[in-house]
Amino acid sequence: MSGTKEHALAKAARETAGVVLSECYQCGKCTAGCPMARYMDLSPNQIMRLAQAGDDAALERLLGCEALWYCVGCLTCAQRCPRKLDPAAVMDLLREMAHRRGKIPAAARKVLAFHKAFLDTVEHGGRMAEIPLVLRYKMKSLDLLGDVMLGPVMLAKRKLPLLPHRIRGRGEVRRIFKKCREEHRP
Repeated sequence: MSGTKEHALAKAARETAGVVLSECYQCGKCTAGCPMARYMDLSPNQIMRLAQAGDDAALERLLGCEALWYCVGCLTCAQRCPRKLDPAAVMDLLREMAHRRGKIPAAARKVLAFHKAFLDTVEHGGRMAEIPLVLRYKMKSLDLLGDVMLGPVMLAKRKLPLLPHRIRGRGEVRRIFKKCREEHRP
């Protein structure tokens, strides 16, 4: 940084995501390639621009936007960036900040419920398993009957195995999760 003071979000992006926000020159290639951009209330390049601003108003707008929760982490934005920046990593950082501050938009609560259900399933079983994932998601999202008729169809087509495959090392997976929780405790 040539003589300018780095704001808190820029510092966090550099330290945790490895992204120097000031290097983004708003070419828009991240947004042009993003498969989820049409569903977002802010496009990836708009998120990067607001993150560059770093003032309180910009941060509040970022932490309240739904786009953070619709990013699928495909990294198309990072692959297309001529500056080799990673907008998805910035969105991860912002999503974590929003979660810590309890600023989760209503429309994104099901996305968060799915993330939690997925991680709980992996932690418990050592790998992803469809039926436990669906059960956990339904309980966390409280969307118990939204797609209830899909279950029998998926079972009939053998898309939902009744019993998950057992793996060795489930205890090690649990230890990894435990260590991550300990490291992120306030």
